[in-house]
Amino acid sequence: MTLELQRDEDALTVRARGTELLRYVHRPVMDPFEAPKPYLHPVRTLAGDVVTGYRPHDHRWHKGVQFTASWVSGENFWGGGTYLRGQGYVDLPNLGTMHSLAVSAETDHDRVVVTEDLAWHTAAGEHWIGERRTLTVCDVEADSWILEVTTALTNVHDAELVFGSPGTQGRELAGYSGLFWRGPRAFTGGDVIGPGMGEQGDWLAFVGAHDEVDRSSTLLFLDDPDNPCRWFVRSEPIPAVNPSLAFDKEVPLAPGDTLARRYRIVVADGAWDLARLNRYVEEHPW
Repeated sequence: MTLELQRDEDALTVRARGTELLRYVHRPVMDPFEAPKPYLHPVRTLAGDVVTGYRPHDHRWHKGVQFTASWVSGENFWGGGTYLRGQGYVDLPNLGTMHSLAVSAETDHDRVVVTEDLAWHTAAGEHWIGERRTLTVCDVEADSWILEVTTALTNVHDAELVFGSPGTQGRELAGYSGLFWRGPRAFTGGDVIGPGMGEQGDWLAFVGAHDEVDRSSTLLFLDDPDNPCRWFVRSEPIPAVNPSLAFDKEVPLAPGDTLARRYRIVVADGAWDLARLNRYVEEHPW
């Protein structure tokens, strides 16, 4: 299967069989309250159905698929208010920005690999984290394709950094941080197959039905096999999935050290059942 790559000044687009599978916006223009950072949207199935949401009215900072952090030593790279123990969500002048420094992309017909260097800056402009991010589009089959996301976060600050979440600040079952997918509003009430909120598991699937067309789609999320997470997942009131970096326990990162993670997202046409999901996972090992 031949994949087509289009490079624009601010974004990259990958196509297959005439369908735009994804658009990666690496130089976004957005409100500082949304913690500016790169995002993937729209993401589509091979049938052309969009499986990501963008700036929903309930959380304007949710944009398709993003890798980010809701708490880094008090800084918020997620967007919106910051959850503080005993106070709830508070709007603070602590919203950081991720700057894309360099992006390269390669394709060999059946695989596209995007490599990006990013700098995480605090609201005060301090450079705290250097990131090397890789996005790989591969394994395009009859009704599915894979997006692999790898990241290496290096502490370039002169002090220890601590990754946390609202969960580590005391909000029960709200430990979102890291790779985050926001689904389209039509997916609200969709089916979650796999671990529940706060549970562990190698993979989790979300099945949603589309408006306008008589079709469903399945997203299969595979956790980093070397660093098992606890899952943040909701079907209502919003469709969202996140293999959390720090669901209920903080993750420290010493100066000069690197935190590495890798994930897979399988984007599939149709409503896959448990048997189909298990078979796919077995046939596509890491």
